[in-house]
Amino acid sequence: MLTRICAGGVVFSGDKVLILKNEKGEWVLPKGIIRPGKLAQEVAIDRVKVEAGVNAKIISCVGETCYEFYSYTRQRPVCNQITWFLMETLNDNCAPNFELGFSEGGFYPMEEALQKVTYSQDKSLVRLSYKKYHEFKEKDEVLV
Repeated sequence: MLTRICAGGVVFSGDKVLILKNEKGEWVLPKGIIRPGKLAQEVAIDRVKVEAGVNAKIISCVGETCYEFYSYTRQRPVCNQITWFLMETLNDNCAPNFELGFSEGGFYPMEEALQKVTYSQDKSLVRLSYKKYHEFKEKDEVLV
């Protein structure tokens, strides 16, 4: 089995979260493979920018997920291990990268995003991230 180490971002703009619709019609979060010489944080920031056209900053690490699938192009099973970062942007402009197969995307209110997101572990990750994001914002407001 091929194991790929990846990083991605759960990006918030206010009470909205960024999701993208990929070439398979799945609603997903931006992510990518960590290449040699790159840090997970760099990959997460880069994939959010490249896949969605969004400039975002990392607030914290939010967790890890792992899933397996059969790759028809590689003719073997693949395991993706993803480190996720809680991220924030100051505006909700989004430009899905059509060349990478993303047909739609944007910042959606939580309930709408959770209805759209395809995979249950991504839904759980978005819920957890939303909670952590609001805890961060509450602490941030106390400090100001």
